[in-house]
Amino acid sequence: MAVTSFWSARGILTGTALALILSACAEPEVILRGERLDLRDDSVTVVSNETRAIALPATRNNASWPQGPGVEGLRPAHPALAAAPNAIWSTSIGDGDSRRQRITATPVVGDGRIYTLDSGAKVSAVSPAGALQWQSELLPASDSSGQATGGGLAYDGGVLYVSSGYGVLTALDAASGATIWRQELEATGSGQPTVRDGLVYLVAGDDTGWAVHAKDGRIAWQVQATPSPSNILGAPAPAVTSDLAIFAFGSGDLTATFRKGGLRRWNASVAGKRIGRTISRISDVTGAPVVSGNRMYVGNQSGRTAAFDLGSGDRLWTAPHGAVDPVWAVAGNVFLISDLGQLVRLDADSGDAIWATNLPGYLKDKPRKRGAVVAHHGPVLAGGQVVIASNDGLLRFFSPESGALLRSVAVPGGASTAPVVANGTLYVVSTKGELHAFR
Repeated sequence: MAVTSFWSARGILTGTALALILSACAEPEVILRGERLDLRDDSVTVVSNETRAIALPATRNNASWPQGPGVEGLRPAHPALAAAPNAIWSTSIGDGDSRRQRITATPVVGDGRIYTLDSGAKVSAVSPAGALQWQSELLPASDSSGQATGGGLAYDGGVLYVSSGYGVLTALDAASGATIWRQELEATGSGQPTVRDGLVYLVAGDDTGWAVHAKDGRIAWQVQATPSPSNILGAPAPAVTSDLAIFAFGSGDLTATFRKGGLRRWNASVAGKRIGRTISRISDVTGAPVVSGNRMYVGNQSGRTAAFDLGSGDRLWTAPHGAVDPVWAVAGNVFLISDLGQLVRLDADSGDAIWATNLPGYLKDKPRKRGAVVAHHGPVLAGGQVVIASNDGLLRFFSPESGALLRSVAVPGGASTAPVVANGTLYVVSTKGELHAFR
């Protein structure tokens, strides 16, 4: 009788416990409000924002923006621009962004024209008044439209050099658009070329550095790097100094060669990654090499930006902020757009963050449903402000001292490239395949 009572009592207790558990499961889930942060400390970089004065160089009305911002001789230190520029015109330059194709070529300015490359293989030359002067279709005869995308532009001495995702480097007459020569790259050519003293430098396929003779397109020399299985569209532009050509590859490796003969001077890498983020598995150098004085700054997609001694390749510091585009180095400071979607100001001597400003993260941000991530391009220093172009439809202007947002200007369709500034006018290409001018 006692045994029977024991098991009966145990059954009653078990049933009661199960009922309580089931009733608890039936209660609605309580969703706490606020931003979700990863548990690992390395996935979130905390910055104590500081407003700090900066002695910017005087603004200058530069007539051209011929190549990427990797070298001081090609990069205007502080181009002139109105504090609150207004849209003055827009012109169609070809196909815009689509599901399979993207505009990756930042415009270049030279010889009184603005040159663009659409998401396919169409090059356009536009006058400062917005008139289309010529267009050149560079689609290879053996390929079909839509099979490749991406590319880059560089202007030098009346010639426009165009790399394309179809694996071709082309030299065009800048006045007419006529083809001067073509060089097959045997790999994708979505990176931006750099030109200096009769040689064109380019990273192709994310693991080969090329030096090509500017006069005829013949190969001068090549340098190989470790292949990378996963790469981001658009290889970084080489930085070319008085004696070195510095290539950055998809593996995160850096190779400095003597720029004329191609003999290796030193090797380095952008090492480290942001733990807890899947995108950190992509080790691409997205912040192309930028030279300032005797230093070089390089950033990757995995949460790291580093400073190197230009002569030896020795690492000087590493900051826990990846750079999605080339940094802007000026007056002892380094400005960058980080892999966490922040505009960051670093001290160029130490790599310490002075301030970090959060940028919009998603095109649509609703509870339980988020849209595509906002793409930010830049930064560029112009008219005393740090300028960023974004595909959410805005140009944003920030204070270099504090990082405060000063103003915004609408870009119809949203920006697909970083802005460039020449003759007091800012140019940017939209995702719809339009060149917009602001003054």
